[in-house]
Amino acid sequence: MPTDTESGVERLRDRYEALLLDLDGTLYRGPVVIEGAPAALAVEGPAQRLMYVTNNASRSPESVAAHLAELGFTATTDEVVTSAQAAARLLAERLAPGADVLIVGTDDLAAEVSGVGLHPVRHFTDTPPAAVVQGHSPQTCWADLSEAAYALRADALWVAANTDRTLPTERGLAPGNGSMVAALRAASDREPIVAGKPYAPLLEDALERAGTRSALVVGDRLDTDIEGANAVGLESLLVLTGVSTLDELKDAPAKFVPTYVADSLDALNHPPIPAETDIDPSDLAADLADRLRRNPGRAVTVRASGSEIR
Repeated sequence: MPTDTESGVERLRDRYEALLLDLDGTLYRGPVVIEGAPAALAVEGPAQRLMYVTNNASRSPESVAAHLAELGFTATTDEVVTSAQAAARLLAERLAPGADVLIVGTDDLAAEVSGVGLHPVRHFTDTPPAAVVQGHSPQTCWADLSEAAYALRADALWVAANTDRTLPTERGLAPGNGSMVAALRAASDREPIVAGKPYAPLLEDALERAGTRSALVVGDRLDTDIEGANAVGLESLLVLTGVSTLDELKDAPAKFVPTYVADSLDALNHPPIPAETDIDPSDLAADLADRLRRNPGRAVTVRASGSEIR
């Protein structure tokens, strides 16, 4: 049976020069690959950049690329864009070379900070650090947050890799970096600069790396992937393999509304179902569920391609 490409039908992915792919909940959950995801991305067609864009700041790009390869994806280190890299760039733009930056997070986050010419530290001393950078680590404890709180009370710059409240795992949703950020926010009465989705720095870094703005953001969360895409003027595909559900779209603000929604990544390899008009917002979730059921394997257009978010 011919593929859509072979039969001359435009697939969803063919509309874009790059795909900006979320990881957790989109390609895998914890150590478990999402069924069919590697095969869906491996389908050949016109030249296209695949950028692996993650809010998780706990691992190096090399480690992320190696993990993706183990799960069956084709990814190079240059195609991995992390919130740790975006956070380090924000710090380098604002601090003098060699400035001390207090790390709340993993050694890989510290390495990114060192890589932009800054000096990572772990403790507040008589010479206060110029900044605090905060990323997810399962080892973060009260003592780490206390050191950061002392620095923030001393007016250090605060950059958070992301503010994801939860982190999808194979056992369910665990506290994410945003939950730890909330603790420091309460302790310091401060607000961080945020590098990751839904804020612009991470996606802008991915676009620069891809060399194009003709890109589709693909992810599983309305409050990070989809809101982030809308914030930088990109179209988006919500896949129902992770955190967000169709029911959440019923009362969602416009900034959370994706261009397309699909059950899985395989929808990238088929033409999308056009948008319907005059759908009562209260009926949106039921309408999308029905259209996905009637069109298995395809994405349903939620809003007309190119329409503005209001």
